[in-house]
Formats: sequence, structure tokens, C-alpha cells
Amino acid sequence: MFASTSKVCLQSLWMMWESVFDLFTRLRSVSVSQYGICKLVVRRHRGKSVECNGGHWVHSGDWVGELHLDNRQVLQLSRSVGPDRAALMTARMLRNSLKQISLAMDSTPELAKVKALTGITLLHRGIIYGLGFELHPMRSKWFQWFSTYYLRLLLMVLHPGGKRRVKQSTEKLNPMMLMMTKQALMERYRKEVIPCRN
Repeated sequence: MFASTSKVCLQSLWMMWESVFDLFTRLRSVSVSQYGICKLVVRRHRGKSVECNGGHWVHSGDWVGELHLDNRQVLQLSRSVGPDRAALMTARMLRNSLKQISLAMDSTPELAKVKALTGITLLHRGIIYGLGFELHPMRSKWFQWFSTYYLRLLLMVLHPGGKRRVKQSTEKLNPMMLMMTKQALMERYRKEVIPCRN
């Protein structure tokens, strides 16, 4: 009972921290929008250029849409249906969010200049499988180190068996950068939302 209560308290504190972090995120971006289970932060890409499939490049200074899972929704799902089913539902909801973003590309001025969607995740072997993201290694050693420990801590706090999972799979829980160009997003998800005409 104590473990359960302490876990809930720790998760509540983390959600408070995320609320503060959201404020800083808004300060370093031109817009923050909610699409289903995703928050989309529009900002400029920093760091080295990234070559994507199809010969497309994302250079430093290009506009990108940075994807963040809404951890409050993920936590609610995990509490209500359990972590395994929550993971499946999160993947399905993430796909729906990408469909919404693909439709918003034409009607939202802030998204018109976005060249790619990006994100950082430890769960590239599971939750994003089949969604169309490319995986790229993180080139900044400092940011890789920071992301590794931050995301592992996040997993330990939010996942019911997070501490055990991190200990058992430490060598596999290394962050990767996700990338999906605007062209790839439109080609993949517009087909799912716009019916074909004969």
C-alpha cells in the first residue's frame, strides 16, 4: 500500500514539474499545439544537418515540429487499463495524432513552414513501430547523456514496473532521434484519411 501511495505522490510531483517545463517550452517555440495524445512544438532545428530518406535534408535553422507525448494522458491510461494495454492504445492514439497533424499542415500557418517532425524516445523498439519514423543516432554527446537519464527517470516514475524494467533493459534503453519529413507524413497519412476516387 505504501509503495502504491508513494508512487502516486511521485507521479503527481512529476506532473507538476511537467507543467513548469511546458512554460519553458512555450518560451522557446513559436507555437505549441495539442493533437490528440501529442503536443507539437514548432521551433528551429539546432545542431548538425540530418539526411532523411528520399534525399531530403533538415539543416540547422529549418523549422521542425517537435513531438511530445502527453504524459498526463499516458499516465491516466496506464492507471485505468494497465501498462500493456495502455502501450497499445498509446500507439493507436499516436497514429491518430499524426493523421490530425497531416491535415493541419494545409490550414495552420505555423505548420506550413515545418520541414519535418522530430522527437526523442527510448521506446523506439515498441511504441513507434510501423508509424513511419526514421531513427537517427543523437550526435550531441551531452544531449544524448542528458536525454538518456531524463527519459529513464521518466520511465521509472510513470511506468508501474519502470524501475525493474530500466534495471533489466538498461543496455537497450538508449535514446534515438525520430524524424519524419513533411513529404513522408503527407504521403503516408493522407492516404489513410482521404478516400481514393475512381
